[in-house]
Amino acid sequence: MTAHTIVLDHVEGHEAAALLEGARLVDFLIAGPGLPMPGTIYRAVAERPMKGQGGMFLSTPDGPAFLRQIKGLSPGQELLVQVTGHAEPGKAIPVTAKLLFKSRHAIVTPGAPGLNVSRSIRDDDLRDTLLGLARAAGIAPGMGLILRSSCDGADLDEIAEDIAAMAALAEQVTGDAGTGAVMLLEGDGPHTLAWREWVMPADVLTEPGGFEAEGVLDQLDALKAARVPLAGGGALWIEPTRALVAVDVNTGGDTSPAAGQKANFATARELPRQLRLRGLGGQVVLDLAPMAKKDRRGFETALRAAFRGDGVETALVGWTALGHYELQRKRDRRALSEVLI
Repeated sequence: MTAHTIVLDHVEGHEAAALLEGARLVDFLIAGPGLPMPGTIYRAVAERPMKGQGGMFLSTPDGPAFLRQIKGLSPGQELLVQVTGHAEPGKAIPVTAKLLFKSRHAIVTPGAPGLNVSRSIRDDDLRDTLLGLARAAGIAPGMGLILRSSCDGADLDEIAEDIAAMAALAEQVTGDAGTGAVMLLEGDGPHTLAWREWVMPADVLTEPGGFEAEGVLDQLDALKAARVPLAGGGALWIEPTRALVAVDVNTGGDTSPAAGQKANFATARELPRQLRLRGLGGQVVLDLAPMAKKDRRGFETALRAAFRGDGVETALVGWTALGHYELQRKRDRRALSEVLI
């Protein structure tokens, strides 16, 4: 019995994966219809530049894509690009020309040569052993290799197999000699992503009906509501709009002098989980409860600590003139409200 449980199941016909800590849902991945998963690789065709935005629209089999940093790229030129996140409804698919072939233990990086081991692996003997595996793998010229933190404690044969598989896949995709807009590699679905990213010791449940048996469905229902109760009687409301995600913090029935501070610090601890589970990204604006300015530094420290353990790239932008706090968060997953009814 471990502290974590991974449940692989389907909900409303969509493949999904849930990560539980005890009985509490801490992460959730779901595949939605219509849009490609991040990691998908296309051979795309450049169409027209957007000079004011510093990018170019590309043609792909799944619709228009938008690429930034287009120096040297001309309309009609073909290139390989990879989906970096989920597009907002009605907007182009975000892509990059810097490809990554990522698995549980290894990441192969075409165009970025070099052998690297995760800095979180501090054992010098293990680092030397892993670098030996990397050198023996014979990565193609012009490609690099990153060995992930999951290599710590993993079977060496398994790591070697992972390196070989990613290296072969990278050579196959980058060596494609075809023409025209086409998908070359489909991004990982929720079950594969769970295997790739949730590397902590965990009980894995794959039987149908696992979501219901483990209480996941009830917790998903709670995520459909805007209101999130906080410890101490306060609450926060999370309301996505087309422009941004608005988060309003209230103290509830607490009338003590420190009520605002307590509600805001509770929000700092809970917010990463709520945004992660709801699949929300982009601009996030916090309308916090009244709090003395001297407590702002402590709030930022608590918020930074909470997001440190979050897997989604998030920039803590800072305070506005009106006393709101702003975040910028990568859209690397579908919003739950776009998939579940």
